[in-house]
Parts: sequence; C-alpha cells; structure tokens
Amino acid sequence: MYFAGIDIGSTVTKIVILDDKESLVSKIIRYTAPEHRRFANKLMEEVLEKAELTIDDIEAIVATGYGRVSVPFADKKVTEITCHAIGVSCIFPHARTIIDIGGQDSKGIKVINGRVVDFVMNDKCAAGTGRFLDVIAEALGSSPHEMGEYALRSSSPVTINSICTVFAEQEVVSYLADGVLMEDIAAGIYDAIVARIHGMVRRIGIEQEIIMTGGVAKSRGLIKTAKKRLGRVLTPPEPLITGALGAAIFAKRLFEDSNRKGTLIDKSKRRMDRVTFFDQAAR
Repeated sequence: MYFAGIDIGSTVTKIVILDDKESLVSKIIRYTAPEHRRFANKLMEEVLEKAELTIDDIEAIVATGYGRVSVPFADKKVTEITCHAIGVSCIFPHARTIIDIGGQDSKGIKVINGRVVDFVMNDKCAAGTGRFLDVIAEALGSSPHEMGEYALRSSSPVTINSICTVFAEQEVVSYLADGVLMEDIAAGIYDAIVARIHGMVRRIGIEQEIIMTGGVAKSRGLIKTAKKRLGRVLTPPEPLITGALGAAIFAKRLFEDSNRKGTLIDKSKRRMDRVTFFDQAAR
C-alpha cells in the first residue's frame, strides 16, 4: 500500500510517496509554477512514474501548503501547520519547537508528541523569508547559497537596522559602496533574520529540541547564526519535504481511520476530478 502527500508552497512544491511502513518510496521537489491545478497533476504524474505506480495504487492522498485548495486529486486538504508538525516529529520524535522559513512566510510551531500545541506565523511581509534572502543575495551579486558560505568567514558582522526588504537592501548597497566585506554584510543579514525569527517564536515559548525546516535551513551561515542565539538547532536531511512528508503520513492515518469506520476512500471520485479538469483545460 502507498500513500502520498503534496505540499504546494508559494515558491516550491514537494510530493512524497510512502509505503505502509512509512518508508520513502519516491519524492519530487520543483519550483511552484502558475496554474496550480495543471501543475499539481503534472508533478503527480511525474512522481508516480518515478515510483512505477499509478494513481490508483495510492490508497490516500493529502494536500497541504499555500496551494492545497488547487489540488484536484487530493482526498483531504490539511493545513501546513499540522503537516509540518507530523513530518518533523516523524524524523525527530522529541521535537518541541519547529521553525519553518518558507519562500514567503515564516512560522514557529510548538509541538508535543507530534501534536500542535501553539503556533505563530509571519505571512504579512517578506521579512526574514526565502524571498528576503533572494533579494539581498541579488544586491550582493551572489546566490543565497553563496551568501551562507560568505557569512561563515565573517569576523566582524555589520548591523542591519531594518529587516524590511526594501530598507535592508538599501543598507546592503550602502555598505558595499563603503567597501565593507561581503562576508560581514552576509553575517549581519543572518543576525537580523535570526533576531526577528527569535522574537516571533519566543511568543509561543522556545523549548528543545529545536528543529529548523524550509529551504533557508540549507544555509550553513543561517544555521550557525541560529545556534549562537538559540542553542542546539537540528535540521532534517532534506528540510524542504517535511510538510509533504507529514501530509503523506496523515494520508496513511486517514486510510486506516476510514477502514476502521468502514468508509473507504472513493478513488473513482479522485479520478473524475482529474478528468474534469483536463476536459475543461482542453476547451
């Protein structure tokens, strides 16, 4: 038996397929494209092909993330807060604080035994998100990955007074004009991001173990800075897929619960949704 989770984020979309032992069978990570319904179908077909499966081999499918409402073949749609908590707790059973930095938002989640106790979210501006780092990296003439490596070499980080994307970019340009080393600017940016994230997550109480997820968690510079302020910070092997992983585990639980209640998941409805969409797109 197989179960799938799809996480359509504002920047990146992830799909995970698990077997009945919750072992990873297949995964796919792609930048999110417009027309979410068409994109979700295309990506699902691709990950199924990699796994040598058909959609009818999947017992349950759960969608999460920013674009979850646009997934026509999902059997259930679940918030990313819940799915991140489940996915992270699968990897780190003792997780208590999850910090997820996405492309357009950041969130802090307090969990106990994989269950959400409280959460806080910044989804009103790009400050401290992946998009913020993209803009700053461009101002530095580098990539977000290179920026993280620069920060590791810093011995004297600058002070960034504003975390607002527009004003922070102006500060970076001004520092560059003054001849400040790129590594010190990068380190200053990470100091500002971590300070903002710390201030946000502190509102729900920060407890060990602290797990950081999202694409930004791949930055060694950011993780080093986070450890200075927060102490021990852990990251999953692939920080991007925890939401999709949690959705796939939720799908397995959904299937098991449906079986117990004798209300089987209607796969024919799932297929009909896909056909209807493609018929409409062809007109």
